[in-house]
Amino acid sequence: MHVVHLTSAHPRYDTRVFVKQCRSLAALGYKVTLVVADGKGDERRDGVEIIDVGPSQGRIDRMLESTRRVYTKALALDAGIYHLHDPELIPYGLRLKRSGKTVIFDAHEDLPKQLLGKPYLGPVSSRALSGVLAAYEAFASRRFDGIVAATPSIRDKFLALKCRSVDINNFPIAGELGIAAASEIQGGQGRQVCYVGGLTEIRGVREMVRAAAFLRSDTRIELVGAFNPPLLREELLGEPGWARIKEHGYLDRAGVARVMQGSMAGLVTLRPAPNHIDSQPNKMFEYMSAGLPVIASDFPLWRAIIEDNACGICVDPGNPRAIANAIDFLVSNSEIARRMGESGRELVRTRYNWVNEERKLVDFYAALA
Repeated sequence: MHVVHLTSAHPRYDTRVFVKQCRSLAALGYKVTLVVADGKGDERRDGVEIIDVGPSQGRIDRMLESTRRVYTKALALDAGIYHLHDPELIPYGLRLKRSGKTVIFDAHEDLPKQLLGKPYLGPVSSRALSGVLAAYEAFASRRFDGIVAATPSIRDKFLALKCRSVDINNFPIAGELGIAAASEIQGGQGRQVCYVGGLTEIRGVREMVRAAAFLRSDTRIELVGAFNPPLLREELLGEPGWARIKEHGYLDRAGVARVMQGSMAGLVTLRPAPNHIDSQPNKMFEYMSAGLPVIASDFPLWRAIIEDNACGICVDPGNPRAIANAIDFLVSNSEIARRMGESGRELVRTRYNWVNEERKLVDFYAALA
């Protein structure tokens, strides 16, 4: 079966799209093509044909012209299943359906809830746009052959709309990121904890930088990712805690593994935006996979995963001092940190791992075929 994955926005080596879904399907014998729009050219990697339709020139061009180019290339491939990864591709997914194709939409986020958390939208505008998007999403999703959801809560939303849906969670590939030396001082440079992901206000980077100023232990915070907007970085440079920040920028998977292996804990202190409360951040489970105790936001779902399984500490994400206290506690109690890390790693080995999700994805494809 020929499967075409489509994205106009994600990087070609995106963890969910390429590393997990495309590579898994190729390894299991599917003919897999990934259509991207990044200007880096065509290539074949790990059994996946990657076709580039050229880069976009800004957000508007990405949503209008890049999506059209992705659709045109997709239609020419004449595949058995088309798997869409961006909401701006939904109109073209409907066109593919009208051409008689089997179409899956991959809901990485709860889009209407995501709009409610956009800082550049006022409360009235965000609610209005969220309502319009929810109505359109419901209209389109009922016409697609299936919805792949990144979390159980998103899956349940689509099941309530009478859509065929399955949750394919962003759980880690067990062992991919190695094992952290969580109780050791690395290279004589002092202890470190890490955050991996987008460096934005809504993901709590301001509170993490401020938490660094409250640390009593000799610990630094390592940030892996890109600031958005870039001006946010310039603003945070003036914070007292910046002296204990080490920024790496964007790193590939090997680079992320190196940072995690040298860390004592992983941070995922996202702010309580509507789209975050019931989310399951990929990095939270990757920290666990690497044997790191997790310092996470005190959301009910996250508390059930982290504290109920004794693999980390949940804190108020808006309180930098609470974040610092959690870091200091783990640094000062290395044996507790080690046991938490082992608990998280075992949980990933037995439950929160990509092998289980891969099986669900293949079964879902088989049912559609």
